Amino acid sequence: MGVRGKMKYIPALNAPAHTDLPVLHSFRSSYSHPEELGFSRWIASIPLWIPLTLAGCAALVPSLVSAQGGGFTMTDAFAALFRWIPFLMLQGFVFTIIISFLTMMLGTLMGILLGLGQVTPHWIISRASWFLTQIFRNSPWLVLLFIVMLSFPYEVSFGGRTLSVPDWIKAVIGLSLPIMANISEIVRGAVNSVPSGQWEAAESLAFTRRQILFQIILPQCFKRMIPPWMNWYAILTMATPIVSILGVEEILNLTKQAIEAENNRPELLIPFYSFVLLVFFCYCYPIARLTLRLEKRFTVQFL
Repeated sequence: MGVRGKMKYIPALNAPAHTDLPVLHSFRSSYSHPEELGFSRWIASIPLWIPLTLAGCAALVPSLVSAQGGGFTMTDAFAALFRWIPFLMLQGFVFTIIISFLTMMLGTLMGILLGLGQVTPHWIISRASWFLTQIFRNSPWLVLLFIVMLSFPYEVSFGGRTLSVPDWIKAVIGLSLPIMANISEIVRGAVNSVPSGQWEAAESLAFTRRQILFQIILPQCFKRMIPPWMNWYAILTMATPIVSILGVEEILNLTKQAIEAENNRPELLIPFYSFVLLVFFCYCYPIARLTLRLEKRFTVQFL
């Protein structure tokens, strides 16, 4: 009877546990928050019938304008569009993707350094890194583009040679600044999301901070950083056409030139620009779907 009575009250099994010792409770945590992938979630949530319907409505515009006496039929409008598609894709969209790739690469490299600077124990470096991150993260992209475009020289003398600095290189540098700041926040958040017990366990094994960071912490952060990194690449790709304001000949600028070559007919505006919108959507939609899939796969959960 006494044994049964004792078995009825087993602490932490069928009775509350009371202890003065610190206990690490199990928890569920996820590094990827909804706001970090908001753009990808929005793109991925758009049904495919919506862009197809909009494309169909855009296809009817030339015929409606022609009915008002313009004389330029829908067949003529799409014949002009089909003539310019190879030029717009090969000379415009490919160059846009090259700009986005170079911008993302440069912004990622600088963002990693800035993010590691935010988590350094040296307060001067950490505060300076935090300040730069907040400045470029909260600055308008177009303003940064104008600052870089106007402050950078058009020519650089090096080794007795004069080298010209193209506008698209300035655009890459200008767009990489806000990307750098957002990648810095991704790195900082990923490093801070690793449980502190891993830092303490590595320190107890006499690892240096550099060894802990590069051999233990960062390898765990890479998978966590992939979904938000892809989300920012999709945002960057959508924002790249703003460099056309500065004269960079990407797809939006070349579309304007194509319409001008067709005598600036108003019937061409919606079909041409709808084609550009459809191209960007078809490029970013798979990225958004893959981002959400990786986010579900790499979500960090401690049970």
